[in-house]
Order: sequence, then structure tokens, then C-alpha cells
Amino acid sequence: MQRPILSSLLLAAALGAGCLLNAAPAQARGAVVIYAPSAPPPMRVERMPPPRAGYVWIDGSWAWSHGRYHWNRGHWVRARHGYHYAPPRWERDRHGWHRSGGYWRR
Repeated sequence: MQRPILSSLLLAAALGAGCLLNAAPAQARGAVVIYAPSAPPPMRVERMPPPRAGYVWIDGSWAWSHGRYHWNRGHWVRARHGYHYAPPRWERDRHGWHRSGGYWRR
């Protein structure tokens, strides 16, 4: 009786760890690649707020989770001296659609 419970807990922990890897902050470049079966919807038009000194505006983008696309709204992040933000983008390959980018690079 305890074996199915333990298996379920281990599976839940593994899935939870995968979700945490996908939610990496913009400062880190994650190695996790998620494939989506179809192209993302067209980009939404967002009004960029007035500039803020010491911050960079990150445009909104589509993300894939729980079997569907969802919109991440644009937001301000603190600028990193000597770095440039590489925005996320969707690319198609032989496996389907995958998202890359969304990290800081020199």
C-alpha cells in the first residue's frame, strides 16, 4: 500500500522540479526545452510605458505550459551593465515548435 504512495510522491516531486526549471529567471539561460505541437498565436500589441532609468523593457511573449499557450505580459527589469537582453522567440524544427531566448548575454 505504501509503494504506490511513494511512487506518486516521487513522480510529483520530479514534475515539480521540471516546472521550477521552466520558470528560470530572465538572468539565467535554462537548458530545458519545451516543444509545442503548433505555432504560437500572433504577438499581442502592448503599449510600452515611459522609459525608466536603470531598467529595460521586456516585451510580452507567448509561453507554453499545461498543454496550451499563455501570454506573459511585458514588464520592466533592472538593467545589467555589460549585458544585452535576448528576448524569447519561437522556432520550428523537426520536433515541432520550441522557445529559445529570454536571457541576458554579453
